[in-house]
Amino acid sequence: MDPFARILTQSPLLETVIRSAQIVARTDATVLLTGETGTGKDLMARALHEASPRAGAPFVALNCAALPESLVESELFGHKRGAFTGALEDRPGHVRSAHGGTLFLDEVGELPLAAQAKLLRFLESGECMPVGDSRVVKVDVRVIAATNQDLATLVREGRFREDLYYRLQVVPLELPPLRERSGDIDMLLNRFLLHFAGEHGVPMPQLSQEARAALRRHRWPGNVRELRNLAERLVVLFHGRTVDLSNLPREITQAAGKVTVGGNAFLLPEEGIDLEWLESEMIRQALERSRGNKSRAARLLGITRDTLLYRLKKFALA
Repeated sequence: MDPFARILTQSPLLETVIRSAQIVARTDATVLLTGETGTGKDLMARALHEASPRAGAPFVALNCAALPESLVESELFGHKRGAFTGALEDRPGHVRSAHGGTLFLDEVGELPLAAQAKLLRFLESGECMPVGDSRVVKVDVRVIAATNQDLATLVREGRFREDLYYRLQVVPLELPPLRERSGDIDMLLNRFLLHFAGEHGVPMPQLSQEARAALRRHRWPGNVRELRNLAERLVVLFHGRTVDLSNLPREITQAAGKVTVGGNAFLLPEEGIDLEWLESEMIRQALERSRGNKSRAARLLGITRDTLLYRLKKFALA
């Protein structure tokens, strides 16, 4: 089975990223995965490993944001017994544990600057030195890093090394947020509902058309992870029942049926509106604000670039 088949999508945006990932997976090139939290960077990293010649070797994941600053170097490169208080035995560290395989550095933007320098040295030379040891150890590891931060901004702010940034960004892959792949929401929701119904041994709930429409309009700041968590909640609370709009979380129902403009709700006038005119006018304004940049205009409208191109033709605005 193709490891990338686990990344469920019908989105042209994400399909393009997957095709690039399938190509780079066959190499040892360092990959930097970017995208908002919950977009599936960990799933993509595992697929890259499993589709690579290193698939039979270890895949070692390290969440850089969860490391105490005093232990970062030890966690990465290991230590000798007695190297510091609490070092009761030799530890290989995550880098050496991944020898022959893949090291996944999640939230790499959270690494302290001192650890960044040591990581850069390892990436350049393939050598590391455990804490408390004088011997240099050669390690064969393919590195995949991930972040939901803008590393270029961190570089300008002096919080991330510029040389490490360029060393990690050999092949950058950006995972689109769920709001830019809204056509995937129903498919993913059905898969999650079926999965959790089986896991909890209960009948799967059904969703009303109004509830599904509200989910498609939601901005999903937590992306696929947020959708997955919601699906489990619905299975637990409403198994075997129909989920109505009123059963959805407040942050979803409050946004249903209205558009926010400058923080105020846009309500349907009593006399109604010309919906096609309104849609074409919003597209025109988005293009003006983005100075003709269609990708940025699509983001302003909360749709994919392909959807924008289709509507440009529909309204003869192209």
